[in-house]
Amino acid sequence: MRVRKAEQVTGVLLDEESELSLSELCRACELPAERILALVEEGIIEPRARKPRWRFSGICVRRVRRVYTLERDLGVNLAGAALALELLEEIERLQAQLARLEQRRKR
Repeated sequence: MRVRKAEQVTGVLLDEESELSLSELCRACELPAERILALVEEGIIEPRARKPRWRFSGICVRRVRRVYTLERDLGVNLAGAALALELLEEIERLQAQLARLEQRRKR
């Protein structure tokens, strides 16, 4: 009988309350600062602060990764990825609202 060694996975939970610098966001998303700044210009992500240093919400990591995936996998341009991201997030909001309504109905 073989015994498997347990793997330990560590990470940081990023949410709306989390805050990252531009360089931390670049590292988390594995993208250069120029690419992150292009996403800011397109309105896909919004910095919490620009002075004295750029600061971003932890939610930006998810948004940047999703946009990158849409571009890479579907070949859409940045504007198309921004629109697709908005639609995906709206679907998620509606699904969450529907789940809450169904929970109330079951009570």
